[in-house]
Amino acid sequence: MYVASSRPPKTDFRKRLPGTVFALGTVSLLTDVSAEMITAFLPVYLLFTLNLGYAQFGLLDGIYTGATAVLRLVGGGVSDKFRKPKAVAAAGYGLSAATKVFFPLVGASPFGIGALMAADRAGKGIRTAPRDAMISLATPEDRLGAAFGVHRSMDTVGALLGPLITFLLLVQIGTVPGPIFAVSAAFAVIGLIVLIGFVREPKTDEKPKGPRPSFRAGLNLLTDKHFRRTTLSAGMLGLATVSDAFVYVLVQKATNISPGYLPLLPLGTAIVFLAAAAPLGKLSDKVGRWRMFLTGHGLLLGVYALLFIPEGGMGVAIAALLLHGLFYAATDGVLSAKVSETAPESLRASGLSVVQTGQALGRLVSSVAFGLLLQFSSFGTSITVALAALTVTLIIAYGLNREQPVSA
Repeated sequence: MYVASSRPPKTDFRKRLPGTVFALGTVSLLTDVSAEMITAFLPVYLLFTLNLGYAQFGLLDGIYTGATAVLRLVGGGVSDKFRKPKAVAAAGYGLSAATKVFFPLVGASPFGIGALMAADRAGKGIRTAPRDAMISLATPEDRLGAAFGVHRSMDTVGALLGPLITFLLLVQIGTVPGPIFAVSAAFAVIGLIVLIGFVREPKTDEKPKGPRPSFRAGLNLLTDKHFRRTTLSAGMLGLATVSDAFVYVLVQKATNISPGYLPLLPLGTAIVFLAAAAPLGKLSDKVGRWRMFLTGHGLLLGVYALLFIPEGGMGVAIAALLLHGLFYAATDGVLSAKVSETAPESLRASGLSVVQTGQALGRLVSSVAFGLLLQFSSFGTSITVALAALTVTLIIAYGLNREQPVSA
């Protein structure tokens, strides 16, 4: 179902994309304000206020990015089995919102912070596949890249506002965690209200095409050659990707920017992501989604290479954040679009959750390993290892997927 509009088709996404995309985009925008406030605050708080080592920071960051990845399988499987993706997504959004309320209560305890970070990511794990399934089920296949691109663009507006709000609060009150977590919780709750009140559950009048939903049926998707290779490649590339938090810390160290500006660095990535996600998503529909996904990781290699420039200053920081934003624009929504065209309708959320789980587990291991590497080796050695690992993995992923069709 499409929303009518009198605007020219060249510039009006609403004429070509369903309202579900924009409603869920609004939910993600508000939720990402909440999440990115925490993401921007934690490096400053953990490294410069609590004085944690890189190994400890890597462990906590790993928990935040992937420790509860297996719950993506639960969210996807339950969503498909009961054909209630909105209800499952709401449970995930609600759990993440609840954790923000308890953050101020754990104080400076790394254990308490880690536990709440795990619970927050559990919510993300539960909601992500059902949310993406709602987008894919509402959108024609030839527009999936554009739909996920628009959704991720709206999501990125929140990623822009979150660090900015955190920075303004830090300027006014210093590194006091209570108000930051309280404001973050408020945005999360508003996002949940929008989801419940304005997003429609997909119609279930007709039996969806494909196998009967079950946990085993979702895993059996791996018997398909293209799906299996996509999952394996996404997991390996996740393993070879340095987490966002470490990227911003490395950019700060390489360019000697004041630690006080560390919460603002995600803004650079978000601005580029906002501008490029929809155009690159639409382009992936034409040139091939897998080709775009691999190209995005090639751009990430450029980020790592820039960190070798001595005394690069602000110019290097801007260039690194530009490439980092393009990396996400070319990979985030594009991967979901790629998986959506491969997984059958009856197992759409399950298929998305299988691939997303592999990627998240890879990033969990990456965060812990890179934290240890940075703790016990030099800055230059750490970046060299990251650059080499991503280069080798990208070559392997390209080799595994040479048979991918151009439209994939």
